[in-house]
Amino acid sequence: MAHMNLDFFRKKLEEEKARILKNIEAISDELATISAEDEIDDIEDLAELKIDNDRDKEVLRILLQELKDVRDALRKIDEGKYGIDEETDKPIPLNRLLANPAARTA
Repeated sequence: MAHMNLDFFRKKLEEEKARILKNIEAISDELATISAEDEIDDIEDLAELKIDNDRDKEVLRILLQELKDVRDALRKIDEGKYGIDEETDKPIPLNRLLANPAARTA
């Protein structure tokens, strides 16, 4: 992969990392707020908070996986292994990397 392309993808990955970290912080703050809520008297409100809490935890789990993928892609750039399919050891097509710079496979 050309040096210029690596700089492009590094920038894209760093931007994605910043976005993910911002979203993780927002979800974490929301989860902390929900868990710190005063006692709730209404069973419907409590059920709604439980649903929101479960949804937030799932979103957080997905964001943490995305963050890991982005960090792995940045590490691969540093190691000279970026853009190589983890299953086949063949280059990942450019259009796939443009759609998902943290792609692990073609």
